[in-house]
Order: sequence, then structure tokens, then C-alpha cells
Amino acid sequence: MNETASSDVLERYSTVAVIGAGVIGASWTAVFLAHGLTVIVNDPRDDVEAVVNDYIRKASPTLKALGLSTEDLTRKLRFEADLDRAVASADLVQENGPERVEFKQDLWARIEQHVPAHALLLSSSSAKTATEQSVKMKDPCRLLIGHPFNPPHLIPLVEVVPGELTEPDAVADAVAFYKAVGKVPRVLRKEIQGFVANRLQRAIFRECCHLVLEGVVTVDELDDIVTSSIGLRWAADGPFRSFHLGGGPGGFVSFFRQFAPGMEAAWKSQAAVTLDEKSQKTIIDQAQASFAATPPEQLEGERDAKQLAILTALAAVKAAE
Repeated sequence: MNETASSDVLERYSTVAVIGAGVIGASWTAVFLAHGLTVIVNDPRDDVEAVVNDYIRKASPTLKALGLSTEDLTRKLRFEADLDRAVASADLVQENGPERVEFKQDLWARIEQHVPAHALLLSSSSAKTATEQSVKMKDPCRLLIGHPFNPPHLIPLVEVVPGELTEPDAVADAVAFYKAVGKVPRVLRKEIQGFVANRLQRAIFRECCHLVLEGVVTVDELDDIVTSSIGLRWAADGPFRSFHLGGGPGGFVSFFRQFAPGMEAAWKSQAAVTLDEKSQKTIIDQAQASFAATPPEQLEGERDAKQLAILTALAAVKAAE
């Protein structure tokens, strides 16, 4: 998207209501403010202003490293405890409430009564589909999922997932908006519980837990193995392109000829993983021994610096193509 088109989109959605200001909501707030949007935050907690402002302060160096302006970042930030008033002037709503379907159903039914008719309604939900969330709405044509990966101010992906009654124009509008705020939106072709990125993450983490619980590796050893192998490979090419290259000149034809039988057998023979109290304690104890001595804010800073370095390097390669 060129700068003119991006500017037009941001002007169209110049006022955003962020509903729920936990980690995801606060991160979205930082993203939207960094792109010059007016943000109205609605959250019932008493300390919401302090929490959000502190999060924005911590996120500012990352936003600056991404090339965004962080000067006077909170000048267009407002807090509104009343939900009806919070959405009354919104061009776009980004909802980040609890993952309880009844809560979301009631929330959207109420928002629908007070939000302008043109507003785009987006849920950050990581599990509940737009169709599920919309059952109490009179007209859910502008409601869809805009699921980010944590933290949204750094990780580019947004999974855009329309519901059964979402209009195609709303999908296109959501894609345009997320592109305008620097994200990489990908539209899912059908609704599925957990969407895509979390389903992949859960499948991989299942095997991680299995290997640790079987005593094959420790928690920190497994992290080293991933970041020194498939983590690097998939950051550059993703699983399908990686395995296509792994097949040599024949691509997947050669890859499947050589590896499909063994891979299929391995899938069928995977043992069940039970995260009972004993299993949880094994992983918790190892994680505590490896990570607890370092303050969380330092760990987050190191994570952000590493991910920024990867994003910067990949962008440089793409620019040179």
C-alpha cells in the first residue's frame, strides 16, 4: 500500500475505540497512536490509565525502531469508562475482552446500539469466531476477527477472519486498515476454532512438552534447538517453502517420495501428552530455574530486540530483491 492510500485509510478510520486494555489492548493502543489515530480506551479497571501509559512508555523504543514517530505519543489518547460513550464516535472498534463467548455476545449487541453505522467492528479474539460472537446482533455485517500475535505493536501478523454474515467490503476494509498501520493481514478462507497461527503454535508446543516430560531435553535446551534451526528457517521461508526446498530440484514431488511414508507413520504413532499437575510442575520448575532470575521487563526487552533484528534483516533482503 502506497503512502497516499495508507493516509486515506487512516483518515477514514481516524478514531478508534479500544475495548479492553490488557496486554493486547494496550499494545494495539500504542500501534494506533503511533500512526496518528485518536484512541479512546474503555476498560473497567481502576488503574487503566496508569497501566496503559506505562505500557506505551515501554513500547515506545520498539515503535521508534520500527520507524514510527513517538513524539508526544499520548496526545490523542483518551479514556472513557462508559462503553456507550466510548464507541459513540468511533470509526473502528478493536475489542480485546475476555475469551468468554457469552461476554462477547452481550458486548457486541450493546456496542451495535451506540456505534456509528459505518464503523468497522474487529475482535482480537484468539479462539471465538465472529459468527459465534455475533448471535445477539441485529446486523453483524461489519463484524469480523482481527486476531494479532502478541505483542501487536511488534509482531506483523493479523489473522482476518470473517463470519458467516460479514460483508466482503468489511473484509477488504479490515485488510486495508491493518496494512495502513503496518501489519501483515492474512484472510482465512473459513472459520476454524483457534484460527491458524495458534493451532500451529499449540501443535508445536505439544511436542515441546512431550520431549521435556520424556527427559529428552530440558526447557532451555529445547529453546536453543528451535532458535538454532527451524526457528531461523521458518522465519525466512515458512514450512511449505522450506520443505519444497528440502526436496531439491524436484520440490514436493521428491520430498513426499522420500519422506511422506515415515512422516505419516510418525504422525500416527505420536503419544498423548497429559498436562497433569506433575507434568506442569516439571515444566514450571525448569522454566523457573532458567528464566526466573531475569526480570520480566528485561526478558521482554531482549525478545523485542531479537525480533526487531530479524524483521530488519528480512526487510533488507526483500528490499534488495
